[in-house]
Amino acid sequence: MSLHICVLFLVLVFVPSLNSAPPPNLTKDYYQKTCPDFSKIVRETVTPKQGQQPTTAAGTLRLFFHDCFMEGCDASVLIATNSFNKAERDDDLNESLPGDAFDIVTRIKTALELSCPGVVSCADILAQATRDLVTMVGGPFYEVKLGRKDGFESKAHKVKGNLPLANQSVPDMLSIFKKNGFTLKELVALSGGHTIGFSHCKEFSNRIFPKVDPELNPKFAGVLKDLCKNFETNKTMAAFLDPVTPGKFDNMYFKNLKRGLGLLASDHILFKDSSTRPFVELYANNQTAFFEDFARAMEKLGTVGVKGEKDGEVRRRCDHFNNLNV
Repeated sequence: MSLHICVLFLVLVFVPSLNSAPPPNLTKDYYQKTCPDFSKIVRETVTPKQGQQPTTAAGTLRLFFHDCFMEGCDASVLIATNSFNKAERDDDLNESLPGDAFDIVTRIKTALELSCPGVVSCADILAQATRDLVTMVGGPFYEVKLGRKDGFESKAHKVKGNLPLANQSVPDMLSIFKKNGFTLKELVALSGGHTIGFSHCKEFSNRIFPKVDPELNPKFAGVLKDLCKNFETNKTMAAFLDPVTPGKFDNMYFKNLKRGLGLLASDHILFKDSSTRPFVELYANNQTAFFEDFARAMEKLGTVGVKGEKDGEVRRRCDHFNNLNV
């Protein structure tokens, strides 16, 4: 997502092709003995950060989704480019990932290294922080199982084709979700993450320039045209994905879709397409159903392509592999 967001994201059950080794057995109490204050440290770090920068929750949710859809939830999206390798985060599709999301992971890692050095993976930090931040802004609580290791690879050239785009059709998005084991209903539930965050003007400019998409709410379109009139020179311009309750995790996103207030073409198509409209209607009318399905989908997303001891590590720094020449 970002007051800058674009967002979101989403996913699924372990996909065998993502791992060369058997997936690790994730457990709720993985750090009970080795880092007993893990949950407390994460919680106490995200709380002030979210208070200072309210877009942190949406940005971290988006970062987690982008990580898990790219070779699994292994913190590969956190790796910085070096002279040997152009990393995932520097691909065009990831260029708008918000700095606040990377910052909160770094803050948590720093605190954990003081308490229990070399124990907690960056992948687990990102998973736990995402859940805590989502609940802080009103979203559902869901269980986060732990024990992921950090991956050994992060390649920018592998990003394209693995992340949904702002102007894709439902079949195109579904093909990406299915690749990670997600259903059509889960696609819609995870898209509900767009109830928080924002998207840069370039991601929806084709809906307002040169002509306005007639399916956009006219007043909303007018506001967007004025907001984004200089987007080609000021690339930081952005709009909330949910213009009604942008800082609250609720089902307003789905209600907005029915009123022509979906910001991205890929948002609006969920209501327009007959295959996904019933789920939009369900979630717009029943926030409890949305929260339950979103929570289950997030638990599933956190298991996608996780790495174990044989094909992962616990990084000392989240933006660098322990072997810097990798």
